[in-house]
Amino acid sequence: MAQSETRKSGKKGLIAVLILVVLIAVFAVIYMVLSPSTSGGSKSLTIEVIDNKGETTSYSIKTDAEYLRQAMDETEGPTYEGTESDYGMYVETVNGVTADYDTDGAYWAFYVDGEYCNYGIDSQPVNDGEVYTIEYTVYY
Repeated sequence: MAQSETRKSGKKGLIAVLILVVLIAVFAVIYMVLSPSTSGGSKSLTIEVIDNKGETTSYSIKTDAEYLRQAMDETEGPTYEGTESDYGMYVETVNGVTADYDTDGAYWAFYVDGEYCNYGIDSQPVNDGEVYTIEYTVYY
């Protein structure tokens, strides 16, 4: 009887391990399908900065960068400063204007072709012809 219970226990453990392996594989595939895709090669893009006074400054950029932060670093376009975190750069200052959420609810919002960015600047892919907007925003 004890040997039969040991075999059942061993089979349950093996099934649990197999289920775990299958789940890991499924999550890996989902991540690869849903993760942002990048395009290599030369691209032309525009970065617009809308400051706290509503004034817009535009920068036309040619780059081989795959991500927005790389494109911003490679150009003489907008300047920025921020805080590094586990999630990437949190942009606090653009072109000398600081947005302090703790003081007045202000932050720098990032848009791609008018749509709110789903990623931070470290992982936001850049593609040819896109317009990236960095806008001083106050949360009400």
